[in-house]
Amino acid sequence: MSQNVVFLMYHELQATERELCDNEPGYVRYVVNRDEFRNQLAFLKAREWHGWNVSEALQTIGQTKNHLQKGVCLTFDDGCASDLLLAAPLLLDQSCNATFYVTVNHLGRRGHLMESQLRELSELGFEIGSHSLNHTYLSHLPADQLRREIFESKERLEQITGRRVSHFSCPGGRTNRRIAQQAGEAGYDSVVTSRIGVNGPTSNRFGLARVPVKRSTDLNEFERFCRGEGLGLRQAETVVLDTAKRLFGNTIYDRLRSLILGRGPA
Repeated sequence: MSQNVVFLMYHELQATERELCDNEPGYVRYVVNRDEFRNQLAFLKAREWHGWNVSEALQTIGQTKNHLQKGVCLTFDDGCASDLLLAAPLLLDQSCNATFYVTVNHLGRRGHLMESQLRELSELGFEIGSHSLNHTYLSHLPADQLRREIFESKERLEQITGRRVSHFSCPGGRTNRRIAQQAGEAGYDSVVTSRIGVNGPTSNRFGLARVPVKRSTDLNEFERFCRGEGLGLRQAETVVLDTAKRLFGNTIYDRLRSLILGRGPA
């Protein structure tokens, strides 16, 4: 038996005293309350599960049964201020690590990290990854723009933090071979998507799966996710959404999605 790892995907955390970056329904459904996140970390600690960043999780994947460890990979998209103000203290308290994927040109915007806060988050020992320059969908960008989103975001984050940026998260989960190729050429070690599944020794490291933790996720569902169970319905939803994206294109798909749920993050 070899090691498989579930990568959990978070976005902004919410506390009663803080305004969210966005109040649209499609965004809010991905926002997890701070107390719920605290309970999820406590659940992991009580069962002696590790909370890994992406680099640690990739080192763990494929280990033999004699070295199997229980744990999940914790990832956050977008670079919200709650990464430092809410998530980081809870992670440190439970001796968990995480990777924070940051959208570079959102730094300094309302509700997002300042450059000084990003440096602080990195100096606390958390891993910083890129979520592109502008959070634009990459799959249909011309070659020069795609290269800027992938290469320049890495360079700027490394300048800010003084540390190597090794991992990339695709905005909206939109990925293809061009993105994977560019990420490899830029020097990233992995690319995560919004495809739902469990990552193992045969997984493509430039197309890793994640499981979104949503506002509606209770502890029972969270436990199933951590074990890689009960993902069938979520996977089916992803297939339907991906098919819709291919059939209608990003613009029409987003309009339809907004009518139903409001704009969602990724």
